[in-house]
Amino acid sequence: MKTTFYFVIVLCLSLLSACRGEETKAEAVRVDTLSLVMQVKECARLYTAEYEVHKLVLKDDPLRVKGNLFQRAFDVKVPIGERKVMIPLDVTLKAYIDFTGFDEKNVLRSGDRIVVTLPDPRVVVTSSRINHDEVKQFVSLTRSDYTSAELTDFTRQGEDEILASVPQLGILEMARENAAHVLVPMLTRLGYDERNIVISFRKDFTTADMPLLLEREGRTEKLK
Repeated sequence: MKTTFYFVIVLCLSLLSACRGEETKAEAVRVDTLSLVMQVKECARLYTAEYEVHKLVLKDDPLRVKGNLFQRAFDVKVPIGERKVMIPLDVTLKAYIDFTGFDEKNVLRSGDRIVVTLPDPRVVVTSSRINHDEVKQFVSLTRSDYTSAELTDFTRQGEDEILASVPQLGILEMARENAAHVLVPMLTRLGYDERNIVISFRKDFTTADMPLLLEREGRTEKLK
């Protein structure tokens, strides 16, 4: 009876020690995670990639005559009514990651492995320049020159085409890789093996996502 009593006490103490050990381990995990979160939040807005894109914007505006003749519709291009323009456009794009909202939900730990999910990247147009000396216009005598408003509109269309191609440019992947160059050293200092560290976005972004990732002239939208 006494032996059984001692056994029960030892078992209870062992379980209590194990529970305390698990609590200590869990607390250590939380402390490590909080330490990482605090360090990452100090990065605030981290600019991770920059691209210079050169594009020739080409526009063709032929003069057309439309109407009906003998109950038949016609649409004829007038040979002497052409006008064309070529606009050399240089656009600077920068990608950044805003870590101000980074928290424990962005960090997943599983044993020795840690996965950090980055906030959605943003791509901002920091400058858009036209080489006015290289702008070429061909305007027929029967037509007027392009107006400044038309040239500005063509330039904006060129920018839009560049922005739509961002996923193919590789700037988002560069942003992820450069963010990893900043975060991996932080994690290795916390004791993680670099081979067990995964830095990723929450999804692979496509052209359809770009309107919600872009910033231009102070306009921003939140990606859902």
